Amino acid sequence: MSLKFGYMPELNKRQSYILKELQRQSQSIADLQLLFSDVKKITLNRDIKSLLELGLIEKIGQARATKYQIAKVSNLLVPINVAEYFKDDIDERKIKTGFNLEIFQIFKEAKSLFTELEIRNFEQLNSAYRQRYLKANKISRDKELERFTIELSWKSSKIEGNTYSILDTEVLIKSAKRAENKSEEEAFMILNHKEAFDYILKEPTYYSEWSLKKILELHSLLTQGLGVENKLRPHPVAITGTNYRPLDNQWQIEEALHGFVELINYLKSGLDRALATLALLSYIQAFEDGNKRTSRLTANACLLADGYCPLSFRSIDENEYKKAVLLFYEQNNISYLKQLFIEQFEFAANNYLL
Repeated sequence: MSLKFGYMPELNKRQSYILKELQRQSQSIADLQLLFSDVKKITLNRDIKSLLELGLIEKIGQARATKYQIAKVSNLLVPINVAEYFKDDIDERKIKTGFNLEIFQIFKEAKSLFTELEIRNFEQLNSAYRQRYLKANKISRDKELERFTIELSWKSSKIEGNTYSILDTEVLIKSAKRAENKSEEEAFMILNHKEAFDYILKEPTYYSEWSLKKILELHSLLTQGLGVENKLRPHPVAITGTNYRPLDNQWQIEEALHGFVELINYLKSGLDRALATLALLSYIQAFEDGNKRTSRLTANACLLADGYCPLSFRSIDENEYKKAVLLFYEQNNISYLKQLFIEQFEFAANNYLL
């Protein structure tokens, strides 16, 4: 039976209004009561407590001088209505157009990207997954590893526009036989995923500590044979579907990657590391191609290094995944990507053993 996660809930209208007021200036409970004269103080206190627990607001001062202010991480985590957001065309959306230099500090201040309930559910799912692994014999484990690798290689490639079917991918990986009417580049992309994942599995603890060298290694494995240079992007780039503009020179990109490595090594949980990686390696756009592929494999390396099951992304909707990434590019909001991450972890923990 599938365990259900406690996603950060949709805020009620009153809580949303409180956040908007606190974005304007800090407020005491007495100040807020003036705004909600028809709401009992106990109800208002409950709203404040919920917002505090979610990390969206902070308490300052003591006793009668107590006030509340918006937390810097609020914009990172507060849920956004994705359907409403993407109703507006690309040129109508009000976005943060450039790279946010404060983004790494905001992630640090979040302390954790997940609620306590979400973390408990992660641990329950992962425990059940590991118990199945320990009970399985070597033949079963090997078969499941092969199935996982095929599904990861297929879906991660499909997200990038690869037209191989999952059955074609199975034949390619198991028999080295290319599908008819498919390009050599598509076959390379899939086989590169397998090689990169096999490389991670050889020594998962290698990724307990990160460096720029390790990111370059994975990028190199994922892009070999595809005409992509394994070096930092030396020129500006535009991204389809958004007016967000990544950093536009190699030195800034290198500085951002060092900031990313510092952050990932600062975060202690493989779950936080994996989700931050999915968002930030795509956001930086360090390479001319292969950024999102590298982010997905790097996220899996973070999970495996901390004893968690990896994600195949098999059941993810490619368009929803792209929306989640664009939402982070444009608003530095990770809520939808986090929801998809949780769903994919639940799927993987319930469907594989490696």
